[in-house]
Amino acid sequence: MSFADLQQRLRDARTPIRITGHGSKDFYGEAPSGEALSTLEMTGITAHEPSELFISALAGTPLAEVEARLAAHQQRLAFEPPRFGGRGTVGGMVAAGLSGPSRAALGSVRDHLLGAVMINGRGELLSFGGTVMKNVAGFDVSRVLAGSLGVLGLITEVTLKVLPLPAATATLRFDMSQPEALKALNAWGGQPLPIEASAWWDGALVLRLAGANAAVEAAFARLGGDVIPADLAASFWTGLRDQSDEFFVGAERAVAGGAQLWRLSLPSTAPELKLHGEQLIEWGGAQRWVVTPMEATALREAVAAAGGHATLFRAQNKSAGVFTPLSRPLAAIHQRLKASFDPHGVFNPGRLYPNL
Repeated sequence: MSFADLQQRLRDARTPIRITGHGSKDFYGEAPSGEALSTLEMTGITAHEPSELFISALAGTPLAEVEARLAAHQQRLAFEPPRFGGRGTVGGMVAAGLSGPSRAALGSVRDHLLGAVMINGRGELLSFGGTVMKNVAGFDVSRVLAGSLGVLGLITEVTLKVLPLPAATATLRFDMSQPEALKALNAWGGQPLPIEASAWWDGALVLRLAGANAAVEAAFARLGGDVIPADLAASFWTGLRDQSDEFFVGAERAVAGGAQLWRLSLPSTAPELKLHGEQLIEWGGAQRWVVTPMEATALREAVAAAGGHATLFRAQNKSAGVFTPLSRPLAAIHQRLKASFDPHGVFNPGRLYPNL
C-alpha cells in the first residue's frame, strides 16, 4: 500500500484503527483494539550517514536490521531499546518509548529522536525535526511521539541519533544490600566515573563501565569489585535489556499465577521501598521493578510518597489502569493534543488512557 493509499484510508476512517508491527509490545499499555493497520510493508533504511551520526528508517523496518547496519560501522542505538523475543520495529520502538540499561547515562528514545514523519487523522503527511539537533526549533512534535503508543497518528519514518561503540567496557560486581547499593550509586553518580549502566538484584550490584580505555581502567582501580568476564557480562546486559533474564522470566511466571509486574519511576535518591515482593533496581536507582500481589492503590500511594509514580507493566488483570492517572490540567492537555492530531479519535483509542 502506497503512502497515498494510506492517507486516503486514514482520511476516510471513522472506526478504531489498531496500529501494529510485530506485535512484540502488545502486552504494554491498555489492550489494543480496532481494525489492524500493519506497518510491516513500510520497511527499509532510507539514510545512514556514519560521519554525521544519524540513521533514518521506515516504521516497519525490523530493529535487528537497523542495529546490524550500525554494528557494521561500529555504531549503536545508545538507549538500548528492548527487543522482546528478538523482534520489534523502528516505529514500535518509538511509539512504546522504552529504553534499556544505559538510559540513565546516555538518554532515552526521546533524547535520540531527531525527526519523524507521520500521517495524522486528517490523512495529512507531516514531517517534523531533521537530522541534527539544531534543526529543531519551537515545539518538537517528533519527541511527543515517543511513548505515545500510536494514539496521535501513524508513524511512517523516523530519524535517530546514533553513537559510536565505546572503546572499552568492563562489568563489575559488588555484594551489597539494597540500601548499600542505593547509597553507593548516588555517591558514584556525583563523581566523574564512566558508569554507563547499573543493576541491583538479590544482594548484588552490577556496574557497566564504558568509555576510553584510560577512563575505564582508572574507574576500575578506584571502585574495585569483581570483574565479570566479557562473555558473561554481555549475556547479562542483553538479558536485562531484552527482559529475558532470570528476574523477568520469574516475573512472567508470577504474573501467570496472579501477581503483577510494576515499573516504578523514582528520584534516584529515594530510599529503599518496603514493598511486598521481589525488586530489581536500574538507572542508578531511578527505575525499579517489583513483582508483587500488592493492591494497586496501596502500591501507587507508597511510590507517590517517595516522589515517583508506578506503571502496571505486566498483569493478567489491568482494571487498576496501566498508567498513573493524570491530573486534570495534564489530562486536558493530552485531550487537546489528541483532538488536534486525531480529530475522529480512531488511532489506538484507549491505549494510553481510557478517554484518549
